[in-house]
Amino acid sequence: MTVRALLLAAVLTGLAVLAGCGTASSPSPPAGVDELTIPTPSPDPDDFVPEVDNPWFPLEPGDTWVYAVSDAGGSHRMTVTVAPGPEIAGVATTSRVSTEPSRVVTDWFAQDEDGNVWWFGREGSWRAGDAGAEAGIAMLARPRIGDGYRMAYAAGVTEDTARVTSLDGDTVVAAGSYDGLLRLEQRSALDPGATAELAYARGVGLVEASEVSGSYRTVRLVSGPVASPTPAA
Repeated sequence: MTVRALLLAAVLTGLAVLAGCGTASSPSPPAGVDELTIPTPSPDPDDFVPEVDNPWFPLEPGDTWVYAVSDAGGSHRMTVTVAPGPEIAGVATTSRVSTEPSRVVTDWFAQDEDGNVWWFGREGSWRAGDAGAEAGIAMLARPRIGDGYRMAYAAGVTEDTARVTSLDGDTVVAAGSYDGLLRLEQRSALDPGATAELAYARGVGLVEASEVSGSYRTVRLVSGPVASPTPAA
């Protein structure tokens, strides 16, 4: 399964389209962290902080989100929780655990001093520093429309990119009405015919995700740790 599909299965994540190293595919603008290599083969632990408090991708241990998922198999709920993670490549990480009736997926993240959130791996799938796998960006500190970047790289496992398409989106889900959304488009070299769109609310995280081409799956927020949106009509 590609990272794109796994991200929708596990809610985020997000958890690179082109194999190899670099900030993005050649037509893409810089990623807003231009002084860094994305993905990175050798993260410096001194560049990272203990917490993940990026407003678009907050991961406070103990927080819980509940999502409604609809796919070819029907509808079900998914619960996402946060806990301290393992040390990976010398960097202390935070675990995001996504639980569905048929699976439990654990991803590991860490935030650098500038506020960018890096994806360090997925339990049972890949881990930065092992077998050539490299950490990439899960969420930028200061996203700009048109930014493109690699989310990670593990040959044949994780070869996806993300691109910022909007900073003023809006949506209504069971959790409420949101505006000022950050929208990302994800594609994968491992599944070039598929595209996923994800929407993030500041201070909340992911509120909606869907596959706009390829297999059918939607993920929508039912409840989260921040009760700030306007109630849905």
